[in-house]
Amino acid sequence: MSSVRVENLWKKYGKVEAVRGVSFEVKEGEFTVLLGPSGCGKTTTLRCIAGLELPNEGKIYFDHDDVTPLSPADRNIAFVFQLYALYPHLSVYDNIAFPLRAEGLPREEVRKRVEEVVELLQIRDLVSLKPRKLTSGQKQRVALGRAIVRRPRVFLLDEPLSNIDAKLRETTRAELKKLQKSIHATTIYVTHDQVEAMTMADKIVVMNFGDIQQIGSPHEVYHYPANLFVARFIGSPGMNFIPGEITRRETVGIMVNGASFIPLHGEQAEAVERISLSSSQVVVGVRPENVLVSPEVEAVLEGEVYVFEPLGAQNIVTFRVGTHLLKALLPGDTMFSRGERVSLGLKEIRIFDAQSQKLIA
Repeated sequence: MSSVRVENLWKKYGKVEAVRGVSFEVKEGEFTVLLGPSGCGKTTTLRCIAGLELPNEGKIYFDHDDVTPLSPADRNIAFVFQLYALYPHLSVYDNIAFPLRAEGLPREEVRKRVEEVVELLQIRDLVSLKPRKLTSGQKQRVALGRAIVRRPRVFLLDEPLSNIDAKLRETTRAELKKLQKSIHATTIYVTHDQVEAMTMADKIVVMNFGDIQQIGSPHEVYHYPANLFVARFIGSPGMNFIPGEITRRETVGIMVNGASFIPLHGEQAEAVERISLSSSQVVVGVRPENVLVSPEVEAVLEGEVYVFEPLGAQNIVTFRVGTHLLKALLPGDTMFSRGERVSLGLKEIRIFDAQSQKLIA
């Protein structure tokens, strides 16, 4: 396996800049996810790494080798597409063996490698079947097997689970992560599904409009989003946002809705104190699980129950706070009626600059 380094990658289609100066590194054996909405440039980046697209500028390295001018065949990569791309007239065994036979490997070596992959993916009972007799999950395993059997330098996966139903996707995510760790495969995985990214990735590269918004572990991008886009995109339900203004009373804090005062302490207070008076407009961000009903924490807001959504173990409650809606993720035994007035407390808030939209504290 190899490490991958992308340096200042640009890709244009006419006047459209699909990828704009992207740089990141994937360590050997690391599972890195390119995450973002449709059209953000993640698949174009992956295709440039694969050699299917030639970048206008920038370099791509596998270890210390510059592979930018090389064809896909010369890069020794395995690409698993959104569509399984299995040969319908070949059995599962022959589909997996096909790339090895194309390389001209001896029959015994082909048999040995296919047997290893079949055992690894637990698909021995499928080897004689044709693709039309397989379920979506089984087809995806076969597609992965065909990639693994080549023992490539890098695995590239473009939304491989998007055609699988939700329940099976949960199981397949866990299997794919376990498989990746067992073979220590350097993997770059493209998805728009933030749940896939959070559960599978060692490192997430969040993209939007062809730019990288943040690079970090799932913990970092969830708890310390670099800007409002990342905060909004990561999490389900997403982070709540309330515009506010830095106010200096006995202590520094943020005034929201013209009446409620959120006091700040420690590092947050110090960070906000460094902001000039001309940049006093901020946005307060808080995850739904950190919106609590008093008296569990000190009340700072008054809300009216707007929507109550029971989920069993947890309930999603949307509160109207002034002119804004605030979602809270509360225990399943917490019950409210529409229109009920509730005192709310906030913990682990994040503060963003209203103009630059970047994280302040």
